[in-house]
Formats: sequence, structure tokens, C-alpha cells
Amino acid sequence: MVNIRSLDPSASPLDYYGSELRRLREEAGLNQGQLGEIVFCTASLIGQIETAKKVPTRRFSEQLDAALMTGGVFTRLVGLVLRSQLPNWFQPYAEMETKATCIYSFQAQLVDGLLQTAAYARAVLGARTDDDLDGKVAARVERQRILDRDTPPLVWVVMGEAVLHQEIGGGAVMRNQLAHLLAMQKREWVKIQILPFEAGAHMGLMGSFNLLRFEGDPDIVYTEDFVQGHMTADPAAIKEGSLRYDHLQAAALSVEDSAALIARVMEDRYGEQPEPDGRTLA
Repeated sequence: MVNIRSLDPSASPLDYYGSELRRLREEAGLNQGQLGEIVFCTASLIGQIETAKKVPTRRFSEQLDAALMTGGVFTRLVGLVLRSQLPNWFQPYAEMETKATCIYSFQAQLVDGLLQTAAYARAVLGARTDDDLDGKVAARVERQRILDRDTPPLVWVVMGEAVLHQEIGGGAVMRNQLAHLLAMQKREWVKIQILPFEAGAHMGLMGSFNLLRFEGDPDIVYTEDFVQGHMTADPAAIKEGSLRYDHLQAAALSVEDSAALIARVMEDRYGEQPEPDGRTLA
């Protein structure tokens, strides 16, 4: 049975997307099943997106634009939809992240969100709840699109060595995640350093933080606690954050030695890992 739940298009980007999908589908003279056949999905999925019960992906949106000949309407909308799936307290930071020319990150426990694979992100985000996990993962992956721009920001990440050993999502997920780090490391605008266990006490013991720099605007320091994130452009905080980050970079392995350590841990700790279907990752 076709779901005819009424939507308020102004309620959220997801509601607006759903209402536009229903309107343009009906204008094209297609029912949900017919459109589903064209874009290779079920009528149920079309219905769930039209009623704002499921978050669309970028690929789905591109297929919709091609099927309904909408001139890129859904491809443009999906960015707003996915950003709206981020926690409310995180959205201002995500907006600033898209404008930054340099992103410096210290991560003590996890791979930086801009460098996470979808499977690793799913394991991290699913540690607390499974609610709308697909949408949360899609939103995190969407943030990474800034790395594919013609002029991407410089992304420089220092990670504690523990990040490589903390098994998130299982061995296969970790092997693929470390392989992804090595692949990203080859990009001109991505630099990854590992802070080795041997560094001992260091300037990041108080926790992870990010420094964002902009063209013509004040720098920003971003930190998180277990409730929410905090941004500040206070000069004293910027000075302290910059000092701490400089010390962390100096204490970390070089970019080249970091890549060698990542590769070594990938092979020694995670080795050959079976995929969910039983195949083996070489």
C-alpha cells in the first residue's frame, strides 16, 4: 500500500527532499514501484524516503536526477539533507570545516572523521546506538567530499599509535581502514603522522582537538566532551592550541616513518582477514 503520510516541507531538509521526490515522481506519472525499477531499488525505499523515514544517499540522488530529468535538484539537496543528520551541536563545526584552508587534527583514540572508511565509521557510530545508523554514516562520509575539491584544504592529522591497535569493527575493518590511511597519505594535501608509544608524556594527554585556519578569518580551536563540541576563536586558546600541536608534530614520527608503521601494524596485527562472505583480504 502506498504511504501517503503528509509532510511539512519546511520541517527539515529531509522532509523537503521527501516532498519534492513525491511531487516530481507524481508529475512524471510514476508510482513508487515504477520509479524503484528505474533507479534499481524497492518501492518501499522510495516510500520511506518520501515520508522522511530514511535518509537518501548521494548515489541515489544522482540516479533520481537522471530518472526524473530534474537537472540536478536532488544532487544539490542531498548535501543539505546529509549535513542535517549530523548532531545539532556538531553542525556549526562541519560548516566551518568546509570553509577552512587548513585543518590540523590531533586524535588520541580514533581515526579522524575525514579519513574514516564507511565501515569504520559505522562501527564507531554504532557503539552507542543503532538508531538511523545509515544516515549517520552517510553524513560522516559526506563531510569527506571536501578532500575531493579542485582546491582541497590541507589536512594534517597526528594520531596516537593506540589508534592503530584499537580494533574497531573487527580485523577486516581495521585492515581496510589502515590501507585507506596509506592511500590517503599519497594525496598532496593530506599528511598523517603517528605519535608513537615511545613518546611518553606528551602535549595531547588532555585529549583530542582540531585547529582550523581560514583565508582572512580568525583561526578556530575545536574540542569535544562526551556531551557536545566546543569552538572558540579566543586568541589565548588559539595560541595554546597551536603550541600543543607544534609539540605533537615534533614528537610524532615523520610522515614517511608513520606510513611505514601503519603498513607494519596492518600486516603484523591484522594480516589476512576474511571478509563477511568468507573471502580473504590479500
